[in-house]
Amino acid sequence: MQQKDELIQQISSNIAHERQPSKHVGVYIQARDTIDAIARIQEAEHAGVQQAWMAMGGAGFADILTVLAIAATQTEQIKLGTAIVPAYSRHPLVTAQQALAVHDFAPERLRLGIGSGNRAFIEGRYGLQQTTPLRYLKEYMEVVRGVLWQGRIDHHGEFFQVVDTLPRTAQVPLLIPALGLKAFRLAGEIADGALASLCPVPYLLEQALPALRAGAEEKSRPAPPVVACLPVAFSTDDATVSVAMRQFIQQLAQASTYARMFAQAGWASAMNGDEAALNALARTLVISGNEEIVRDRVQELLASGLDELLLLVIPIVDEATERKQLLHLIGTF
Repeated sequence: MQQKDELIQQISSNIAHERQPSKHVGVYIQARDTIDAIARIQEAEHAGVQQAWMAMGGAGFADILTVLAIAATQTEQIKLGTAIVPAYSRHPLVTAQQALAVHDFAPERLRLGIGSGNRAFIEGRYGLQQTTPLRYLKEYMEVVRGVLWQGRIDHHGEFFQVVDTLPRTAQVPLLIPALGLKAFRLAGEIADGALASLCPVPYLLEQALPALRAGAEEKSRPAPPVVACLPVAFSTDDATVSVAMRQFIQQLAQASTYARMFAQAGWASAMNGDEAALNALARTLVISGNEEIVRDRVQELLASGLDELLLLVIPIVDEATERKQLLHLIGTF
């Protein structure tokens, strides 16, 4: 009986260790340039943060995979994620080669988020057509996974004709962004995670997660984790936070994908200019308050069914101070 009790305690301890909040909460890095980005990633690691993520443009428009490759040489153990690398601007073999370079120096530390990117940006800046983004992304992921995970690819599809081999493999986790329900379902089918950027939590729990699980079930594979990116404001001044968040949401909604997601989540009136609805959406989306209140809310969200959180500070008074608060919060769970 004693051995049985000890075994149960060990299993419980292992489960608790696996669910440590610090392993399931990351920080979203925004920087002026590559040097600033490296310094902020180092700052996060020194604070005890275990995941740092960057988006395209997050280092003054420097290439983020290159930035993270440099960061890997300047840090010890912090995991490095892309949220996201745009698929349309580079061939999947190039993406795989870049990921392999980071993996060589920092094994098991890279998480590669690959997405279609904003249509207006892809077509306006690069002059590339984006007509069927999810089909394109699915095929792109097949090529990247074949090369990285199996070391070979013989792919003849709608968008890519690729035959190649590598002398070695690197099982870098491959994630895709998800806002609409079709994207969540696709993540369940093909990805190692769904990057859910700035989605209302009820939408994630009630609509997005079921779609993701349905996609995984259809392919007879485990449901991948959802990494939910949510804004944090260290302020108890609700009016000030609401103003900052409203501006943030209005910027997001300029992209049609976000506008559609907010409407799907039940906030169509906010997208149509209803001030009261916009204020309500702002309150729903942001995690705000003092450090203790924010900590409690983060723990509630992890307990609610969200697998991981990626936190983005919304400056209210002083960006540097509030960024340090967020790093301290994440690093001391």
